Amino acid sequence: MIQNFKNHKRFSTPFHFITMPLIMLVIGVAVNFFIEKQDIIHGLLICAFILIGVAMLFARFFALKVQDRAIRAEENLRYFSLTGKLLPKQLRGSQIIALRFAPDEELIELVDRILFDKLPSKEIKQAIVTWRADHHRI
Repeated sequence: MIQNFKNHKRFSTPFHFITMPLIMLVIGVAVNFFIEKQDIIHGLLICAFILIGVAMLFARFFALKVQDRAIRAEENLRYFSLTGKLLPKQLRGSQIIALRFAPDEELIELVDRILFDKLPSKEIKQAIVTWRADHHRI
């Protein structure tokens, strides 16, 4: 499949559509039983599944942050190889991450436009004419 602005968001089926909904379901069932029976076991079950859900969210968040750092480093290197300069310090992380979809031919002009027009990441992605796919970030 050719990636573009409309289909570039990716989901992990096991995480987004199986694990997290199941954790939410179990928490809901445990809360229901706790309200009906008010026993400590169901209270502990609620706490345990909330902690599991929070741990999974943190693991996801930390993995995305590492991917963001790698993307920023890659885009900085790519810009340097094209211009001999590092990316401007005024660019926000989300803007740099959006630039990963721009081909080399559009990158320099797009960076200049971002600085002038203060484009948010969504508009950066929409401004890209020839989409450069990123199939690695989930």
